[in-house]
Amino acid sequence: MSDVTMGPKEPIVSDHFIDREQQNEASHIGMWLFLAQEAMFFGGLLCAYFYYRFKYPEVFVEGSAQLNVYMGATNTIVLLVSSVTMAMCVYSTQVGKWKQQMIYLSSTIALGVLFLVIKWFEYAEKWHYGLVPHLNWNPHGAHSLEDPVKGELFFSLYFIMSGMHAFHMIIGFGIAAVFWVLCWKKKFGPNMYLPVEYFGFYWHFVDIVWVFLFPLLYLIK
Repeated sequence: MSDVTMGPKEPIVSDHFIDREQQNEASHIGMWLFLAQEAMFFGGLLCAYFYYRFKYPEVFVEGSAQLNVYMGATNTIVLLVSSVTMAMCVYSTQVGKWKQQMIYLSSTIALGVLFLVIKWFEYAEKWHYGLVPHLNWNPHGAHSLEDPVKGELFFSLYFIMSGMHAFHMIIGFGIAAVFWVLCWKKKFGPNMYLPVEYFGFYWHFVDIVWVFLFPLLYLIK
């Protein structure tokens, strides 16, 4: 049964648009342009990664072996599940089911927090073993590296790439918290679901980035 009180009763069209179709088309283009520039940002990091990986393949294999693949795999599962709950949140908004909308959005937020908690423990582990370049770098400790200089290159890329991804997750968590409040107040519904859908696009994009980062960083052989 739909919650008919969700969102505005009629579609809202801003004054500078002719109709809802034109408004939706313009907002879609804007969102895809935003995701495109995000893709170019991570694309630059990937270019640097591939350049040095093919230049120093043995260093990347050694560095990858120091990463906690179990934590990485767990976080991969967490994000994949969060993409499902986010998609269900968007669908619930489109059909006007408020309870399901809140349940799925809350689940997405909880999974995002879980990802960040696991990532924090993973970073703490690297700090403990002295594998944090410039801040706590001790390659001759318990987890010694054959070539400390080149090994520092791998871990610099690891922290930059995974750190920027985690930063995007933190941003996503902040946006999700705002949306949670708005959804609780039933601001979104069948006639106003695009903001939720666009946030879903962002969330899925961040998840896809991790799907690439996990094998590139953790599964090097």
